[in-house]
Parts: sequence; C-alpha cells; structure tokens
Amino acid sequence: MKLFQCHFPEGNDRHRSVNHVASSLAIVSLCAVFSLSSMNAAPATDAVNALGVDLLSKSLPPDGNALLSPYSIQSVLVMAYAGADGDTKTQMAGTLHYANDSIVTDFAALRSEISALGSKDSPITLSIADRLFGQKGYPFLPDYLELLKSTFSAPMELADFETQAAAAAKRINAWVKEQTHDKIPSIVPDGALNEDTRLVLVNALYLKALWRFPFIQGATKPMPFALADGSKVDVPMMRLDESVGYQKAEGFVAVSLPYENSDLQFVVILPDADCAALEKSLTPEILAGFSKMSRQQVDLSLPKFRLDPPLLSLADSLKALGMTYAFNIPTGTADFSGIAVRKPDDYLYISDIFHKTFVDVDENGTEAAAATAAVMMRATMAPMDPVTVTVDRPFLFVIQHRPTGTCLFLGRMANPAAP
Repeated sequence: MKLFQCHFPEGNDRHRSVNHVASSLAIVSLCAVFSLSSMNAAPATDAVNALGVDLLSKSLPPDGNALLSPYSIQSVLVMAYAGADGDTKTQMAGTLHYANDSIVTDFAALRSEISALGSKDSPITLSIADRLFGQKGYPFLPDYLELLKSTFSAPMELADFETQAAAAAKRINAWVKEQTHDKIPSIVPDGALNEDTRLVLVNALYLKALWRFPFIQGATKPMPFALADGSKVDVPMMRLDESVGYQKAEGFVAVSLPYENSDLQFVVILPDADCAALEKSLTPEILAGFSKMSRQQVDLSLPKFRLDPPLLSLADSLKALGMTYAFNIPTGTADFSGIAVRKPDDYLYISDIFHKTFVDVDENGTEAAAATAAVMMRATMAPMDPVTVTVDRPFLFVIQHRPTGTCLFLGRMANPAAP
C-alpha cells in the first residue's frame, strides 16, 4: 500500500498521512447528460428521497437488515415514465412523487450534478452507463429512443426475446456485471423474460472512493451490539475521533462521514431507542436535511458491516403504493404509447422491476452496489467539546449526494454479524 500526504483545508488546516486503499461503490441507475443547475435537480431529489422512505418499510422485511437504492429505483422508473401516457402517466406521477411535467429533464439535471463528481481531475472514480434492450423488429417510436439516447445517454441494443429469451437475459446480466465491476453479477432472474418481453431498461453507475477521514488503523476491536430482541452480539467496531457532520434531533442523532474530496457522504442515523419507530418517522425532509449538518468533534464507534441481500422484486410494493396501471391492473389500463403505438391486442406494460444491492463498510471507505431493471412485456461549524456516539444498536444509514441531498442508498443495519 502506498502512503501519501493529503491536505484537508476544512477545520484545522493540516496535513495527515492516510493509507491509500481504494474501495468501490457501484449502483445501477438512470443517467442523463444535461448540463443543468442543481436547482433544476431539486424535484428529482425530492422524488428519490420520498420513494425511498415509502419503500424502506413496505418493500423490505420489517425486521433484520435491509438495503435499497432509491436513486437507482427512481432512475429506472423515470425512463419508463418518459414513455407513459394518459391515466398511467398520471398515476405513476402520483405514486413516484413527480411534482411537475419536467421531471425527465429534472432527473437529467440530477444525473449531471452527480456525475460531475467523476471528472477527469477528481480523486474518485465515477462512471455511468445506461442501456435499453429491445426486441428486434418491434416498432418502438423513434422519438422515444432518441429522447433516452440524447437525454440519458441510453442507446438501444437489439435482442431476440421471442426465440432466445434466456440468451438475452444472459447478455443483460453480463452487461450489468461488466458495468458494476462484478459487484452485481446478475439482475434478471431465470424465467423473468419470455417470448412476450419487448423491452428491458437497465442502468449502471460505478464509484470508487475513500473516506476523507479514515478510521483509526488498528483501533478496530470486538464490542457488543444490542439487537432488537435485547440480545447482544460481538461485532468489529471501528473508531474515529474527528470533526464531522453532527445533528441531535428528537428521537435520533446523525453523524455524516465525507468521502475524500467529493460531495458524497455516508450518514449514520442512530435512534435514541427503537429503530422501527425512527424508520416510521423518517421523512424526505429529514433525509434532505442531512446534507446541511454542522460540524462537531465526534468520537465515533461504528461497526464494520457487509450486506449482500437477495434480488428484490418491487412490483408488489409499487402496486401497493398505488401504481397499478403501469402493471396492467386492471387488464387493459397500461398506456405506454409514448414508447410504441398502443393497439388493443398489442401494447406494453411493466411485468416486474428487479433490484439488487450490496454494501461493505470498513476502515478505509465504502464498497456498495445496486442494480435495477424494469422488464416491459407485450400484452396481448466552530470547535466544540467532543460528543461520543457509539453505534451499538440497530440503526439506519444513508449514502448521500450532499449538494442535492439525494439518497443513493438507504439502509437498515439490525445485526452487523448476520451474513
């Protein structure tokens, strides 16, 4: 490992030596290429955070560890929304918290804001990729394809779902694996595609970053972590004593850990008592507020943890939230006539939305991944006294883009010792 000097202008102006050990973060999500201001990105940020709050308790088990990527999920859905019409479009807008008709360009602005972190001179590695996989010979509307290509840099790759659905799924999974540097080996499960599949929307983002303030090397040691049932398990607890973002609010304390020379941060949300109660009280406004925390000297103990939950289907959760027409419920209600001309016996609907996540947090940084695929079928501050925060019980966490407040990841850590 290479030892080097980093200059940190914030807080006390000083140089410090850190171990340069790269870690990586991968997300599969929607990407746009407009060079728009962060003000235009605000409606997209609001939608991302609001849907994340909706899904955290509704699409994941009520207890145990949980992880999803609100940004990735919304990104896929807005690609489908770009081709929706009529009542389907109206219902999607309501369920997905789309506040205006310009939401597609709003998401383009948000993507531009986030992707700027991966500029050539940036110390972090950030790459974004998007692709449509469409049935060859199917009459997709040129305007829709051009919109996604020009706005989201999402080209169409032709596939043969009618006669080679399994091979098409294998190709999509290989593309996702490549774009996420093997962090997400597959996103389309066996049997999810068939002869009626017409379009799969897939998106990818890859990030490699370090903590700005790495945890103290050699200070990690076993400490007890209290589970929700009152029992305790020993977990490897990391240690950091640094001036970082801190907020004491009703029911919780929050600590934000910045990544090196970037506008990304990791936020720990530690409840005063019950994590389930905190989860129920979580709002998009609370999440957005974490991007503006003042700094405080914090003596932080945080467990190392790794989550690799199974592939998740979001269809039932989105239906429960009120988005039924897009899934063709009742039969005949799906209207994606902005993607292809709608005929009584041949029209598109969403059959499922698959989501896969991964996160690994250690002394040097964060490695995380998420993938989302939508399958469309044909239907016939100043220095203060330090505070001590010991994260020794279930907590929530966020990986957030600070300038916009967008939550790339939102999770629950109930047991760091669980596989």
